[in-house]
Order: sequence, then structure tokens, then C-alpha cells
Amino acid sequence: MFAFGEKVESYDGLMFNEREVRAAAGIVFLFAFMAFMSGFLTGNNEPTKLMVSVFLFDFFIRIFINPKYAPSMVVGRWMVNNQKPEYTDAAPKKWAWSIGFILAGTMFYLVVLNDIRGPINILTCALCLGLLFFEAVFGICAGCKIYNLVHRQKVKHCPGEVCDLTRGRAPIQSLNAIQKAIFALSLLALFYLAFGGIINFLLFGV
Repeated sequence: MFAFGEKVESYDGLMFNEREVRAAAGIVFLFAFMAFMSGFLTGNNEPTKLMVSVFLFDFFIRIFINPKYAPSMVVGRWMVNNQKPEYTDAAPKKWAWSIGFILAGTMFYLVVLNDIRGPINILTCALCLGLLFFEAVFGICAGCKIYNLVHRQKVKHCPGEVCDLTRGRAPIQSLNAIQKAIFALSLLALFYLAFGGIINFLLFGV
């Protein structure tokens, strides 16, 4: 009942299925983003209060009981249970989710208990959403990187095998000059569309 990670045959230590973890991060991100935008656009903080409470409860179960019983992890496991598992070490995830738990606790104190509104709420929520987004979409775990910085014994099994420094990149992962040029031109066009009027006014007075 009380554990952090699961034993997998042929792996040392406790592991997580990274696909399940990313799915759970995506689920939490979706509902947190909806609650944040609802409060930001309408001024109604009730959805935010509900989401913060659920978020804190979910991460409490992950850290202090067992992640596989957290609601988001249950749904995440169900959503990806037809996919081949991608195993990653459990230990670094405790660091990552502890950051999430601290952020959720901060938001719970500010929003739920004291109904405080202001920049600190937006910054805390934005940081939390950013961490969830990077985990769900790119498989980048900020807490895991912190773990590697402060622990002498490095993680052996990371999402996408990013811990294997000798692996190198496959040709399909490289960017050629045309791709880079198209990306740069797209950024310039987007910048001009967004700020072209201001630039024209400053340069030509029109």
C-alpha cells in the first residue's frame, strides 16, 4: 500500500511507467489551465479553489502514500494501458512532485484559505503549469534534473534515455539549414504581424 514506485523485472530499484506519468501530467495540466483561465477571464476564483484542492490532494497521495493510487495517475494508467511501458527510475520523481506539492500548498494557503489575489498567485500558477506542460509534452522533468545535480549517484533510467550521454542523436533528430531558415522566417513574420504597426509608427510615423 505504501510505496514509491513499483518493482519491474530486470530493473534494479523501483520504477515508473513514464507514459503513465506524462499522461497524468497532461490531465492535471488540462484542468489546472481551464481553472486558471476561468479565474483570470471571469474573476470567479471558485474553479481555481476547487482545482488547487484537488491538485494538493492528488500530490499528497503521490508523495506520502503511493503514486499509483493518486486519481490522476489512475486515469493516466488507464489511458495508456495499451501502449508499451517506458520505464524510468522512481526516485527523481519524488523531487519533482515535491516541488508540485509545495506549489500546490502555497496556492492552497493563498487562494483557498485566505482568498488572496495578486501577482504571486499568477506567478505560482504559471510556474506549476509550465512544469506540467514540459513534463506532459516534452517529457522534460525539472525535478529530475535537480535530483541529478544534488545526488552523487546519477539516475540510470531516464525518459527517452537522456541519461545516456554516449547515445548521440540519430539523423532523424537533427535539424538541417532549411528547417532552421523556415523557423527563423516564421518567427520574423509572426513578430511583424504582432508588432508591425508599432514599428511602422516609430520608423515612419504611419
